[in-house]
Amino acid sequence: MKISSADFVASAVKAADYPAGELPEVALAGRSNVGKSSLLNKLVNRKGLARISKTPGRTRLINFFIVNNAFHLVDLPGYGYASVPLQEKESWRKMVEGYLKTRDNLKGVVMLVDSRHPPSAQDIQMYSWLKYSGVDAVVVATKADKISRSKLMQSLKVIRDTLPLAEGDTLLPFSADTGLGREELLEKIARWIG
Repeated sequence: MKISSADFVASAVKAADYPAGELPEVALAGRSNVGKSSLLNKLVNRKGLARISKTPGRTRLINFFIVNNAFHLVDLPGYGYASVPLQEKESWRKMVEGYLKTRDNLKGVVMLVDSRHPPSAQDIQMYSWLKYSGVDAVVVATKADKISRSKLMQSLKVIRDTLPLAEGDTLLPFSADTGLGREELLEKIARWIG
């Protein structure tokens, strides 16, 4: 898939704030600081489209971006950031769950995990929930350029075993710096929105 345009559309807290219409949507989910904004920017080849923060836990709303005037990429708030008050974490959880459970436009979820670390308890919980709910998902191991090739291979096996991924489940290494995995992920998204 060739990306010709990408623009920010809206931020939302509840369903009433979601963009109207029936464009297909692909959501990005993952822990805070896993690289969702960097992945989004790399996918659409626009450096500052999604704001990247040095401080984890900055994405507090559901952010919608329109791509090729054909579909939305949806940046969900990150989970698992320790220094956010429990009450705020709970409101994020409800916001994200509400979107994932009720949004008819949702065609698939790109679930990001950090290739340098084993999946967290929240990663396992999120993946289990997606599988249980029947939501189509692909797991993307971000920051793949930050470790050696042999370490990356070991890491992908750990991620596959820990989540655990079934036989046909997709796991892609990804680097926002080098573009590794970009074309494969765009192909997967193209099939979802097809």
